[in-house]
Amino acid sequence: MMRALLAAIGFLTRIPVPAYALSGLSSPSSQLAWYPAVGLLIGGVLACIAWLLSSAAPLLAAALLLVAWVALTGGLHLDGLADMADAWVGGLGDRERTLAIMKDPRSGPMGVAAVVLVLLLKFAALASLAHPATALWLAPLLGRAVLTAAFMTTPYVRSGGLGSVLLGASRKACVISVTVALVVALCAGGAGLRAVIATLVVLGCWRWSCLHRLGGMTGDTCGALTELTEAAVLVVLALG
Repeated sequence: MMRALLAAIGFLTRIPVPAYALSGLSSPSSQLAWYPAVGLLIGGVLACIAWLLSSAAPLLAAALLLVAWVALTGGLHLDGLADMADAWVGGLGDRERTLAIMKDPRSGPMGVAAVVLVLLLKFAALASLAHPATALWLAPLLGRAVLTAAFMTTPYVRSGGLGSVLLGASRKACVISVTVALVVALCAGGAGLRAVIATLVVLGCWRWSCLHRLGGMTGDTCGALTELTEAAVLVVLALG
């Protein structure tokens, strides 16, 4: 159990974990159920940083928080967002072309634009929140919970892809994990409810798009899902 949690932390963040957690896990898919917990950990770290920056100017604090956020996750999901944006535009509706573009390590103009726009939304939302602590733990929590939900509900279409190691995860454990994440989010009251609704809308739109274009999802589309979910949660809470 602890090894699966450490493996999830090692995969989703740049927080150092013991090497044995990454190499000695008998069932790599068991880490999937721990993704929401890792999201909560990321949110806790970001909330602590926000507290340390409470006396800084709002724009500067928002910029530093965003830098810390990207550094903490190593930009893992931003890469998927860029690849998906490039593929959806350049793929011209063709499944095989879309998959081929996502496999290309280079980022095109649409990928760069997507990353810039999502980071800009996050920055503006963070700068607009008078007390960002709640949003800072809700966004990463729900941004990782949707990954677990996605693997439970959407076919994985890339043979041998990065996400293929997560196939075969315990459905019971994943259902419990996502349910607990939703309950924890709803404990934030109205803010939590708005965040959950925004997450479900993003998940529904993303899933429809992936099924329509590819017949399922890939690791890159999962990265995009996390980034879009986090941005949506921050924007909804900033507007609220």
